[in-house]
Amino acid sequence: MRTLAVGDIHGCYHALRTLEAFVEFKPDDHIITLGDHIHRGPDSRSVMEWLINRQGKGRLTALRGNHECVFQAAIASELDRETWLGFGGDQMLASYNVQSIDQIPAEHRAFLQSGLKDFYENDTHFCVHANAREDLTLEDQTDRMLFWKKFVDVKPHQSGKIMICGHTPQRSGYPKDIGHAICIDTAAARKGWLTCLDLDSRYCWQADETGKTRSFSLDSADRIAM
Repeated sequence: MRTLAVGDIHGCYHALRTLEAFVEFKPDDHIITLGDHIHRGPDSRSVMEWLINRQGKGRLTALRGNHECVFQAAIASELDRETWLGFGGDQMLASYNVQSIDQIPAEHRAFLQSGLKDFYENDTHFCVHANAREDLTLEDQTDRMLFWKKFVDVKPHQSGKIMICGHTPQRSGYPKDIGHAICIDTAAARKGWLTCLDLDSRYCWQADETGKTRSFSLDSADRIAM
């Protein structure tokens, strides 16, 4: 069984399916999606269907990202819906071919409201959407850190575990690896790559919306270092 982290998908369903075939996801692989599954890209609906299907047929831990936070606020309050539309909600509605957030299928709204986790951790790694304060347990992190804080000035966490996160697009196209933390958001919805990282082997696979793929080890000497 592999433990595989997938960066910010942002509605890039073709990249996700290309990545799935390239990595050869197995039912016993534990897949951790790092949040921001929706908005920006062309097909949030199909991404949601994929997540729900994966949860039913294989091991999945889907994390909450800041885009899911904005979606949840829009569900709860009419006042927040205009903000949501400008944050990618308009692209999301287009993917469902509906006019209102209330017309998004109930199963999808329920998944985005109650099917997401704030973090994942095992004996050696922990996964969050954005960041984590080094002196607080994962249970004590603030929403601002978990969902909004950029990948800057990241210090080793008190647990000694390696942090895997997304949220901060790496325009180089390669994950940002600083040893005690790795950011794997490689700007899939901005003509970049969707990245999958094997937490144990440190091997990466990438796919983009055009169907291109590539793979490399984070430890490879011939990888372009950024």
